[in-house]
Amino acid sequence: MGSIGTPPRAENGSANPNPATAACDGDRKPQSVDGYHASSNERTLESDVSKKRKSSILPLEVGTRVMCRWRDSKYHPVKVIERRRTHCGGPNDYEYYVHYTEFNRRLDEWVKLDQLDLDSVEAVVDEKVEDKVTSLKMTRHQKRKIDETHVEGHEELDAASLREHEEFTKVKNIATIELGRYEIETWYFSPFPPEYNDSLKLYFCEFCLNFMKRKEQLQRHMRKCDLKHPPGDEIYRSGTLSMFEVDGKKNKVYGQNLCYLAKLFLDHKTLYYDVDLFLFYILCECDDRGCHMVGYFSKEKHSEESYNLACILTLPPYQRKGYGKFLIAFSYELSKKEGKVGTPERPLSDLGLLSYRGYWTRVLLDILKKHKGNISIKELSDMTAIKAEDILTTLQSLELIQYRKGQHVICADPKVLDRHLKAAGRGGLDVDVSKLIWTPYKDQG
Repeated sequence: MGSIGTPPRAENGSANPNPATAACDGDRKPQSVDGYHASSNERTLESDVSKKRKSSILPLEVGTRVMCRWRDSKYHPVKVIERRRTHCGGPNDYEYYVHYTEFNRRLDEWVKLDQLDLDSVEAVVDEKVEDKVTSLKMTRHQKRKIDETHVEGHEELDAASLREHEEFTKVKNIATIELGRYEIETWYFSPFPPEYNDSLKLYFCEFCLNFMKRKEQLQRHMRKCDLKHPPGDEIYRSGTLSMFEVDGKKNKVYGQNLCYLAKLFLDHKTLYYDVDLFLFYILCECDDRGCHMVGYFSKEKHSEESYNLACILTLPPYQRKGYGKFLIAFSYELSKKEGKVGTPERPLSDLGLLSYRGYWTRVLLDILKKHKGNISIKELSDMTAIKAEDILTTLQSLELIQYRKGQHVICADPKVLDRHLKAAGRGGLDVDVSKLIWTPYKDQG
């Protein structure tokens, strides 16, 4: 990203709230402190010392911690992950790839030297992996905001694999992609084939998901590509929304390209090259130009653990519109059609669990509020296709269940239900089941 102009800074390092006053003060004589006036020679000496110190620490070593000006014009602590020489620069002219230690890795980026506060440089810390807790540190509001927009890739890596993964993927290889009418900044590394290693930007056909290095290649491709929607069966159409089911075995290249694309926005997610075992459900917004992908989820064709979802993503331009919740709800509607309960692939990331817990809460509370008389967890599971264990943990987290005389008893006070429903927030877009025309994979012959 381009650098942001440096705001006027006060002596404590914060931005000067009144630039006009600062400019005016600059024309005055130096103010005295206890009758002492700093001479111009002393100020020059201090400036020379500062310059010498800064030149002695440049270029910054990988692992250095320093304060960096972010897009909000405020300074945040970062760790230098990598560095590279700038074109036509001097021996100390580098750009630095930094990780903001307060934020998720998806915000890592290349920054210029003038974005770094060199007076805040700390000694190089010799550690192979950034503290995972620190890298995911967020306020509750930030977590809720991300929950509403995007479900993280499920964290299926052990500690050793995580270290290897973070070392291998520490620098984003693709900075931006063009998909349809959007240019999208990427979040994470994705293992594209070696011939794309020198490409900072890739151009995707939004219908077949083939990707190219240059705009002219995409334009030539679009004149030949016959697709105007994902290469699968349309199983749902309601208004301008469509859902397509794509068989990874029948459309192997499309499935693999989708995985490359998704990995740019999902961290700690294994990339499956063998897509034959998966079905992909592509959600699209449709207009007179075609059906444009907004997100997707995948599921195994045969899951012994009753998983009804393996991976889920809403593309950044379409986030905060309720599509993520729609995709979760849709996965459960398919489970109902199959006549069995379902659950997302484990283990879930913290944010993934937050998203699902929100969905389970809204569905269960809505039933409990409308239901008259007693109801069991088994009955709730049959009605919702939510696994009994997920129902139990959700109700326990809401303190709506007690253990009496050897069995779990649901305690649903109407006022308590209303309070929890209000806290759960809106449920997103509804799935109109009457518009779903679908045959389960096992029955497709």
